[in-house]
Amino acid sequence: MKGTLYFIWQWTWGFLQSSLGLVNFMLHIRDKHYFYHGAVITEWQDKSSVSLGMFVFVTSQPYFYDKLKSEYTMEELSQRLLVHEYGHTIQSLILGPLYLILIGIPSTLWGFLPSLNKKRKTERLSYFSFFTEKWANNLGEKVTGQKSMENLVID
Repeated sequence: MKGTLYFIWQWTWGFLQSSLGLVNFMLHIRDKHYFYHGAVITEWQDKSSVSLGMFVFVTSQPYFYDKLKSEYTMEELSQRLLVHEYGHTIQSLILGPLYLILIGIPSTLWGFLPSLNKKRKTERLSYFSFFTEKWANNLGEKVTGQKSMENLVID
């Protein structure tokens, strides 16, 4: 029943981001796919990960693994990243049509704007310290019962 409600809610309240996710899913139809707590997960070759409604696109090889391999296995980092991205799907359920404006745009700017990349590197700030990312970590952990990215510095 929970999975059915998740699906219905993502395709009504989260219609915009789930529609964008479906288009992206179709563009990556040959990649590996599986379900995780009702979300459709795609492992792709891109170095970043993104959540669009009920569709989650996770990197198959986290670029930050080399920096953290003395503390974490590749499998553990991949699982933590999945929990984090799943947290974004819960944000989509909560915010609905406001998700892309309140989470998607700020998160993208935080991740890709050169001046913010420089700030994170020089100040050794965790990417996951930004409010959109911290909230996704908390939601992912609460719903799945698994550890997320916490406050890891990946840059």
